[in-house]
Amino acid sequence: MRNISSVLGRLAKSISVSLVLLFAVTLTSHAQDVKEGASLFKANCTACHKIDKKLTGPALAGISERHSEEWLITWIRNSKAMVDGGDATAVKLFEDNNKLLMPAFTQFSDDQIKNIIAYVKDEEAKLVQAAAAPKGGAEGGAASSDASSFMLVGMAALLLLAIGVIVVLNRVTRTLEKVIANNQAAVEAAQASNQAHEDSNKVKFAQKFLKNKKLVGFTVLLIVALLAVLGWQGMWNIGVHQGYKPVQPIKFSHQIHAGVNQIECQYCHSGAFKSKNASIPSANVCMNCHNTITASDHYNGDISPEIQKLYRAVDWDPDTRTYGDNPRPIEWVRIHNLPDFAYFNHSQHVVVAGVECQTCHGPVQDMEEVYQYSPLTMKWCVECHKKTEVNTDNKYYDQLIAAHEKLKKGEKMTAAMIGGLECGKCHY
Repeated sequence: MRNISSVLGRLAKSISVSLVLLFAVTLTSHAQDVKEGASLFKANCTACHKIDKKLTGPALAGISERHSEEWLITWIRNSKAMVDGGDATAVKLFEDNNKLLMPAFTQFSDDQIKNIIAYVKDEEAKLVQAAAAPKGGAEGGAASSDASSFMLVGMAALLLLAIGVIVVLNRVTRTLEKVIANNQAAVEAAQASNQAHEDSNKVKFAQKFLKNKKLVGFTVLLIVALLAVLGWQGMWNIGVHQGYKPVQPIKFSHQIHAGVNQIECQYCHSGAFKSKNASIPSANVCMNCHNTITASDHYNGDISPEIQKLYRAVDWDPDTRTYGDNPRPIEWVRIHNLPDFAYFNHSQHVVVAGVECQTCHGPVQDMEEVYQYSPLTMKWCVECHKKTEVNTDNKYYDQLIAAHEKLKKGEKMTAAMIGGLECGKCHY
């Protein structure tokens, strides 16, 4: 009950915030075309453009002064057609931007493109207004005060109503606290009596239990058996790291890459198809996509912090789009690690047996952070080998069949005929 005052305080804050939001919504209405332009710009343009800063494409501030509206509509809809058509301005812009072309937006109508241009002008005006705020604030304040006088009266009335409600609730709170204080002693006395009764019953039960030697012996035997089972299971699980999920230097999401974007596992882990190890991809493989994909639409136009870590590792400058001379390796933490005495060949399972990656590694396409899904024990491997059917439709088993045919004819069979010349037979 002591927390009622704090609840009322939070209620008063909520009312105040609601009034401020109402005031803000009333004063910050924009033209419909600017709102639609902002929505279209953030959904389609922020990955490559910013208003006041060069990204993949040039900064857009002053674009209306540099080009006519008709030219901009044609350029945004299909820039490649303008460059191929020999438009001088388009060709120069194409060459100045490292010969990178903007994708075509043929789905936009003229009005939608005009809305985008209006949004860019609005943002540019905000930047200019912010730079000149100390000089031009008085005139704007006088106009806004005339426009919002009615709203201020309404806010004052709502605040008075809120104060009245809070005063009434405070009086109710004091009355309830007095009632609780009068009954507190009785409640504490009842609780003390109940606790003493429970303690007495526990003592009586313990005395009866200790006098029954058979029950004591059975209980001791049961505890010993339980500890033995737990100890046996604990010893079997020594070295088993199922569920292991270390913290990685970059928060790489398999859910986004393998799940949402459906990138094949072997695009990054190419070694699984042709060697023993699946291999960890180099940072250059990541840069195949992330030299342009920066996830800036989720970070107010800025590059994602995790992608910035990748850029630092390869020493990539997104502004000049050049590599430096000081790359640093990404120190990934290994998750799946077999004992040194265990031999596992990825290519033999993936290529010959056709085993899916998820069979051992679990549903990686749903994992935000990868962890060891399977126990990777010998028992687990043996159980899989017992139920997995052998696919004999490959050259290895053709060699075995040919070797057995020679044996039937009385001819000799050499180790080379049954795969004895494969490198992996000796070189792990």
